[in-house]
Amino acid sequence: MKKIQTIFEQGDHRWDVVTRDPEKPDYLIDTNEYIVRQGDKAILTDPGGMEIFPEVFSAITSEMDARNITALFSSHQDPDVISSLSLWLEFNPELKCYLSWLWSSFIPHFGGNGETFIPIPDDGMEIPLGRIRLRAVPAHYLHSSGNFNLYDPTAKVFFSGDIGAALLPQGEDDLFVKDFDRHIRHAEGFHRRWMGSNEAKLDWCRRVSDLDIDMLCPQHGAIYQGPDVKRFINWFAELQIGSGIRR
Repeated sequence: MKKIQTIFEQGDHRWDVVTRDPEKPDYLIDTNEYIVRQGDKAILTDPGGMEIFPEVFSAITSEMDARNITALFSSHQDPDVISSLSLWLEFNPELKCYLSWLWSSFIPHFGGNGETFIPIPDDGMEIPLGRIRLRAVPAHYLHSSGNFNLYDPTAKVFFSGDIGAALLPQGEDDLFVKDFDRHIRHAEGFHRRWMGSNEAKLDWCRRVSDLDIDMLCPQHGAIYQGPDVKRFINWFAELQIGSGIRR
């Protein structure tokens, strides 16, 4: 069963995470969904697949009025990211969805129309949420050809999508990374296979190193915080990626 935990709170500005589900079927990859709130407005990142929509929706409505979610942020086009779109639009047809312009004619196959989507240009953009401004940060080819992360400079929280993801074994369900060296072994194979470009990786590492980040929050696995954020960026910069061929 998915639950909500708050990872940042300052006045009426907060980040919540819909945590991984220890009871999920083995055939589904586990996911984290993040809710950014400012006052009575909220954005939900990578809302997940249609198969887990009931668990995600139930967890959210146990803590807040889901009608306060005014927009979705889709880091890329994968079904575990955004295939629940049609169900969210059934609940609220006025929802907007931020996503790369590249997928604006693909993701409507999951639902929505021309009024639903707000395409993000390749260089990124600011996304308003009440009094704060979030930033869509380019992460192309990591792993999708049209891919974005979401940065909150006020909270110093960085939603990294599949970057930083770790496929954790059963029983390792901590919300935050506790032992970086142990944890990163569960991330290595995923990054070698799924990340498509060393050039794009190094560009991302340079870009993100210049940001003030307290928490790096992936879609799969545990959250990196404090010194582990820089440790991950440095580890990723050194990792050879871009080939699915085993050597």
